[in-house]
Amino acid sequence: MKVIGLSVDATEDHAAWASDIEETQGTRPNFPIIGDADFNVSKRYGMLPADTTGDPKSRTPADNQTVRNVYVIGPDKKVKLVLVYPMTTGRNFDEVLRVIDSLQLTATHRVATPVNWQQGEDVIIAGSVSNDEAREVFGSWKEPKPYIRIVPQPA
Repeated sequence: MKVIGLSVDATEDHAAWASDIEETQGTRPNFPIIGDADFNVSKRYGMLPADTTGDPKSRTPADNQTVRNVYVIGPDKKVKLVLVYPMTTGRNFDEVLRVIDSLQLTATHRVATPVNWQQGEDVIIAGSVSNDEAREVFGSWKEPKPYIRIVPQPA
């Protein structure tokens, strides 16, 4: 997994921004941040309107408020998740990591993760798996409802 930030600020502004985050939040971003001063990437991902122009330094946070998205892009280069945060809400990196764990698990095993699932907890056998296939792959399972088959997380 790789984390990359995208900012409409110029790359030279990122060092000062990272220092401000470290000073006020107690931690410094430890991933590369791409400067998108021409808004090209932001517009392509729908984070800013297509008609956005001008110098990023003359824009206000209100102008850039849609640039608060988190994208998880899979190895197949397809967007797997989009989280959109308002300017007033900080992003939750624990949730991003939880989703990535789920995406990696469900991409390699025929399971789904339930609400609030955490690494190592039980999972649900995917609905596309017949009972005969499930017996072969998973053995037995808990079945609180006929359509919910719960098994330990596969290794």
